[in-house]
Parts: sequence; structure tokens; C-alpha cells
Amino acid sequence: MLENYLIYLDFINKKLQKFFEAQKPYMFCKKGCAKCCQEGEYPFSQIEFDYLIRGFTSLPKETRLKILNNIAEIKQAKKNHTGDKFLYQCPFLINNECSVYEHRGIICRSFGLIYTVEGEAKPKIPFCAYEGLNYSNVFDTKTGIIPTEKYKSLNIPQEPLAYNVSYKFLTNESFEKLYNFKFGDKKSLIDWF
Repeated sequence: MLENYLIYLDFINKKLQKFFEAQKPYMFCKKGCAKCCQEGEYPFSQIEFDYLIRGFTSLPKETRLKILNNIAEIKQAKKNHTGDKFLYQCPFLINNECSVYEHRGIICRSFGLIYTVEGEAKPKIPFCAYEGLNYSNVFDTKTGIIPTEKYKSLNIPQEPLAYNVSYKFLTNESFEKLYNFKFGDKKSLIDWF
């Protein structure tokens, strides 16, 4: 089943690469930024987690120990947490780099694009737009929109677009059927430990 998931990942990666390339004038992600990994919930399905662990086991012992320590600290912080959402830094983030990049989850692969959510009229802008990163050259933080005149003033032929790359969409059962695998249960990354 993992082989079929890898075929699906190859398909998704190629699609996402095209989307990111089309939106390149609005993308400001760079190695070492890691804002998307510093605070989140990180939804993972069972098969994504299994693949992630495959990457984890191939890491040097010192790195694995650091990650295990990160996991223990996050689990302790979660025990002490009060409130609805528990946000945390990804335990696999080491020196502002993903230690399991090739084995990262789907949410990690698609983050940074404007995306649509079924049933919602307004597309979702990545939070990093508010921090001077993706789409910040055209996004108006006061109004929460991308004014047409703003991107046109940059003389960029490709307008900023929203893609159907929400986690819910990318992990729906139609992909399971098409690629003959199961995502399995879905929960926050830290809850898999």
C-alpha cells in the first residue's frame, strides 16, 4: 500500500510544483525560513505518518534523539495546555530546516499557496502573507484581499490564483480509490506519538 501512496505523492508533487511555478512571482519561501513549521497543528493521516517514520528511522542517531526530545517537550506542553487549539513547533524542525523533508506530510507540501475550501466562498491566504512572505507583494493586510490593481501594477502576467489544495481535498477518498491505498485515521502530528 505504501508503494501506491508514493505514486500518489509523485502525482501530487508534480501538480504542486506546477502551481508553485505559476505563482513564482508571489512566492518568497526560502530554505531556513520555516515559519510554516514554527506554529501549527500539522494534520497527518496514518499513511503519511508511516512514511514520515520511515524517514525518521533513516536519520543519524543524534538527530533522532533530538527529535524524540522535541516530541517529549511538546507532549508535556500539550498536557499543560488549556484552551481549544494546541499549536506547537513541528518536532522535526531542526535548525530551521525539516529533518525529514523528503518524507514530510501533505500539508507541508502544499502550504504557501492560496487555496480554496469546499463550501467557503473566500479563498484562504497563507498566514505568511501577513509576515512579508508569500503573496505579501500583492496582499493587502488591512482589507484581507488581493486588489487587482496591486498585482497589475507589478506587470506580472500571471495573476495570483487560488488552488484546490486544501488538506481535506488532497486526502479525500477519491485519491484512495484512484491510487488504491488508504489514508487511514487523521489527527495532529503530535497525537500520533
